[in-house]
Amino acid sequence: MRAGAHCEGDGVRFAVFSSVAEGVDVCVFDEGGRETRHPLELGDGGVWHGHVPGAGHGTRYGFRVHGPWDPGAGLRCNAAKLLLDPYARAVRGGVQWHPAVNGADPADSAPYVPRSVVSAKPFQWGDDRPPGTALADSVIYEAHVKGLTYRHPDVPEPLRGTYAGLAHPAVIEHLQRLGVTAVELLPVHQFIHDGALVARGLRNYWGYQPIGYFAPHDEYAASGDAVAEFKQMVRALHAAGLEVLLDVVYNHTAEGNEDGPTLCFRGLDNPAYYRLAEDRRYYVDDTGVGNTLDTHRPAGLRLVMDSLRYWAQEMHVDGFRFDLAATLGRGASDFDASGAFLDAVGQDPVLSEVKLIAEPWDWGGYDLGDFPAGWSEWNGRYRDTVRDFWRATPGTLADFATRLTGSSDLFGHGRRPTASINLVTVHDGFTVNDLVSYDVKHNEANGEGNRDGNDDNRSWNCGAEGPTDDPSVLELRARQRRNLLATLLLSDGVPLLLGGDELGRTQRGNNNAYCQDSEISWVDWTQADRDLFEFVARVCRLRREHDVFRRTRFFAAGELRWLRPDGQSMQAADWSNPGARAVAVGGADGLLLVNAWWEPLSFRLPDDRTWAVELDTADRTIGRLASGTIELAERSLVLAGARAST
Repeated sequence: MRAGAHCEGDGVRFAVFSSVAEGVDVCVFDEGGRETRHPLELGDGGVWHGHVPGAGHGTRYGFRVHGPWDPGAGLRCNAAKLLLDPYARAVRGGVQWHPAVNGADPADSAPYVPRSVVSAKPFQWGDDRPPGTALADSVIYEAHVKGLTYRHPDVPEPLRGTYAGLAHPAVIEHLQRLGVTAVELLPVHQFIHDGALVARGLRNYWGYQPIGYFAPHDEYAASGDAVAEFKQMVRALHAAGLEVLLDVVYNHTAEGNEDGPTLCFRGLDNPAYYRLAEDRRYYVDDTGVGNTLDTHRPAGLRLVMDSLRYWAQEMHVDGFRFDLAATLGRGASDFDASGAFLDAVGQDPVLSEVKLIAEPWDWGGYDLGDFPAGWSEWNGRYRDTVRDFWRATPGTLADFATRLTGSSDLFGHGRRPTASINLVTVHDGFTVNDLVSYDVKHNEANGEGNRDGNDDNRSWNCGAEGPTDDPSVLELRARQRRNLLATLLLSDGVPLLLGGDELGRTQRGNNNAYCQDSEISWVDWTQADRDLFEFVARVCRLRREHDVFRRTRFFAAGELRWLRPDGQSMQAADWSNPGARAVAVGGADGLLLVNAWWEPLSFRLPDDRTWAVELDTADRTIGRLASGTIELAERSLVLAGARAST
């Protein structure tokens, strides 16, 4: 029987799984908020179900589970708690942090928790087609639904910060002009705002506290119908040739540890959905946020697989980025590339056809390069190396060359360069502007004494901490931004661009803005760096025009020439030289030259040819010719194309 709420005849059939319940009620709420309880019948496989006449699209409901309260055995049923439907297609409302939301409290939680909503309104997709962009041709743009549009002057005010705002022609035109091919949205599954944040006047801005894996977050809907508005957004982005990827959080839920609220899974069937510790009062915490969803047991695995298929088939999304994906592949302890979840995805005829991207680490380990074929992975090694190289950290040149050419050391054993999702900055950490403007984090606004956030930023302020009027510092920062973004877009693999980086967005040195639903996080379009935007758009065009940056296989030995600045081939001693900070690499028709020294450097050009400069991060003049030698400014990158023999 299908889980969730589905229109049937003159009403709605409700179905929910619980293997530990002694009885389950579906509780239907009228427009005045009055509750009517309908007992469900136990069917096969622990599924409780029943038909409620008169219910339909828009009906608000929840479940109450009668059963054992025995935390020592991992059982936490309490019929005083109104529970969300794990399969609810829509959810309305948030959590009010009253003691009644705690599972042990005898008080009724209904006045303080959100409602599941029946969603059965037909949607006309028309001729919607997935763009089907190949991974090698993809440029992914990580964006926040609210943050990208909330301050956009050309988006009508009622639509700012919503799915409809993201689908507005002004936003779509920006993405098209930039040259990205996919929008990767920070979590849009229904999530809650943590009690501790609310108490400090903050909010769960990023959305990494999910409670509804089938429901688009209702706060992002201008229309009040999040499901229809989300679909309209997808349809509009597809029509513009843009794919939609979702950042999904299946590794944990918003219910937290044993002291957290009882909102859904815990009250339905705690041991079926969560990994419990040996002392079953407590939770295994591979995620750092209190609990771990158990995808090695049938209920948890079925939930995640059903959710993924729903978003791919019914909501028409094109792929997923899995937060802390190592947790999903973790068995009793260690990561297993052939574990239940990864094996199920690989065999699924729907999911094996969409883009699958892993964040390949969690609190229990770092599993970069270990995911099976068909998956791509956020390449944290790429991020660290590129940052270090451009701030002139000794001994990084050889690793920089490996990252530039697709990270064959990580993915060259049966996989392709497209397995590497290359990133320099993402939501978690500094923006690219702040990466070159701050030596240390400045997270005071988070209210945690600046103790939160990563201290290993590999950033460099270029001579002054934070805002400055020094023209030499400002010029160097601008060049470093161009160096970092050009490297990202000219590397083999799949580039992931942090939304707003192309405009010079700053978070004022905050490298952990998870709780900043404020001007710290929102893109300020009025302060956009238009020169930087045009530069990034140009590099995106160059990437599209040159197949060498969009390879589907790794370079074989001898396909590339690696040259010292004097024009001689790089030798083993050159690669191992900790002071080496410059190299040229190319093939028959193109040459990429990089100089991370703090002084200008003259490169001898190979062959008896004339070369045309297509990109220079220090000189905006495009098309100038060079032969014999070319001068690279300090800390700069040049892309040149061969023109003719002389």
